[in-house]
Amino acid sequence: MTEEKTRIHTRISPETEQKIAAAMPLSNCRSQNEFVEKALQFYCEHLTAQDTFSALPPVLLSAIRATVQASEDRICRLLFKLAVEMDMMMNILAAGMELTDEDLRELRGRCVREVKETRGRISFEDAVDYQKGAN
Repeated sequence: MTEEKTRIHTRISPETEQKIAAAMPLSNCRSQNEFVEKALQFYCEHLTAQDTFSALPPVLLSAIRATVQASEDRICRLLFKLAVEMDMMMNILAAGMELTDEDLRELRGRCVREVKETRGRISFEDAVDYQKGAN
C-alpha cells in the first residue's frame, strides 16, 4: 500500500545540494527526496513548537531526561542529609536553651525576612553579630 505524494518543484543552491549529499548518509535516507521531506517535517515541527521535545532526537531526549533525573536524585539525597544534620543541631541547641514561645516566633519571623532579603545568602558570622548586638 503506497501513500499518496504531491510533487513540488524547488530550486536550491549548489551549496545546499552539496550539504544534502554530505548529510544523507548521516540521516539514513536513501534518496534526496526522503532527506528533504524529513528536513521539512523537522523544520515545520520546530516552527510550530507545539511539542518542543518532538524536534529532539529520541536519544538526546533520553539522555537529557536521565541527566535531570540523576541530578534530582542527588539533590534529594543531599537535602535529606542536610535535614538530618539540621534536626540534630536543633535538638542539641534546644536542650541547652531556655527560650519562650514568643522568642521563638520573633526569631522565626526575623529569620524568614533575612533569608528572603538575602535570597538565602546568610552566614553564621552574620547570626553571631546579630546575637551579640541583641544581647
